[in-house]
Amino acid sequence: MASRLALSRHAPAVLRSLKRPVAPVFARAYATAGVGDSALSNARRQQQQLSHADPAADSGSATLVGQHAPYMVATYARPPPVFVRGAGSYLYDVDDRAYLDLTAGIAVTALGHCDPEFTALLAEQAATLVHASNLYYNPWTGALSKLLVDRTRASGGMHDAARVFVCNSGSEANEAAIKFARKVGKVLDPAGAKTHVVSFTNAFHGRTMGALSATHNPKYQLPFAPMVPGFRQGTYNDVAAIDALVTDQTCAVLVEPIQGEGGVQTASEAFLVALARRARAVGAVLIYDEIQCGLGRTGQLWAHGHLPREAHPDILSTAKALGNGFPIGAVIVNDAVADKIVVGDHGTTFGGNPLACRLAHHMVTKLSDPALHADVRAKSDIFRAGLAKIRERFPDLVKEIRGKGLILGLQMTEDPTPVIKAARERGLLVITAGTNTLRFVPSLKISEEEIGIGLGILEEAIAATRK
Repeated sequence: MASRLALSRHAPAVLRSLKRPVAPVFARAYATAGVGDSALSNARRQQQQLSHADPAADSGSATLVGQHAPYMVATYARPPPVFVRGAGSYLYDVDDRAYLDLTAGIAVTALGHCDPEFTALLAEQAATLVHASNLYYNPWTGALSKLLVDRTRASGGMHDAARVFVCNSGSEANEAAIKFARKVGKVLDPAGAKTHVVSFTNAFHGRTMGALSATHNPKYQLPFAPMVPGFRQGTYNDVAAIDALVTDQTCAVLVEPIQGEGGVQTASEAFLVALARRARAVGAVLIYDEIQCGLGRTGQLWAHGHLPREAHPDILSTAKALGNGFPIGAVIVNDAVADKIVVGDHGTTFGGNPLACRLAHHMVTKLSDPALHADVRAKSDIFRAGLAKIRERFPDLVKEIRGKGLILGLQMTEDPTPVIKAARERGLLVITAGTNTLRFVPSLKISEEEIGIGLGILEEAIAATRK
């Protein structure tokens, strides 16, 4: 379907010239090469290293960018390739070159690009009903809400999950979570003093003004200051500072069990337990932002699922993998929160539309499968072992491997941008996080062979930048 759409009469001419799908051209070169394998001759390495050289100024990609970029607000610095279709763990550019994608659209395409069952459901529902607004019921918003509550409880996470608000993105989910917490604070303290929201160093909760105010990074905040008042910053994993940080004026504590954008930093169990205890002691709402680390990515449905019940959240925000690329977000709340939200307190025009909710219902069904979780944990072990070999080969560059499941970080001693470019020019897509960290968030359906291919290319790319 993707190729037919790309070749439609409405597509730019450069897209209509595309060929039929081809197999990844670099796969054969690396499929049998283990990480650290020195069997590849220097000549063969030289032949393969620029198989995906960034498009030249007179290329189809450059032509397309030149036609469109002047009309786009320049909020992103993008590399030259233009991607026109995807399949599984691969993206294909205008020149039909295949790139192994270890980014999954920033932890979004958990089932891979253009999963056949997912796209079939999308087409079927699009031909049935896309939107009718929240003025009316539809079959899928409620079905998704019930499934999220049921599967969350069954998974060992958020034992008192009760109700769901469906929106369109992670930022919107966190905005809703913050608003709900502020409303709870108003109910508990009608005088209005309970308004503070606590979040932490290196956090990333979104770019809308409320979520941005909880993202204490000058790079993101200063151009749009002043921020929404009432937001306080704590130090991630600092147990000793919690009592002074979370006070009677605190209405919400917002934290990521694993910080994706912050460098794949993992909260300790002791920190999250202490945070939950203090939040309950002062009547603050505990919010877990699992927009990036949730929905099977850690090898369990929710990243907090291993915690004792006392450390479970009052609100859980999710998005990204929830739609496998289709925009949707959600917040799951317990009754202590839901009972304080009344008609008119919050709303959304597009959130909860039947198309998004039917797709998300499919995703939650797939991503809550214990067999998938076991597979993620097994692949994580393979991934980490390969990254460990790379660290052994480049000890001056690679310092630490962090994360859990298939949200992994490789901490480097210098800017990894040259490595990212070298990897891309060899057919591998990787991204950064935090400070000098390579981040790996591939499709949860990535194969062991593809992991080996990716690590082989990554090692070659690092070696090329060390010359």
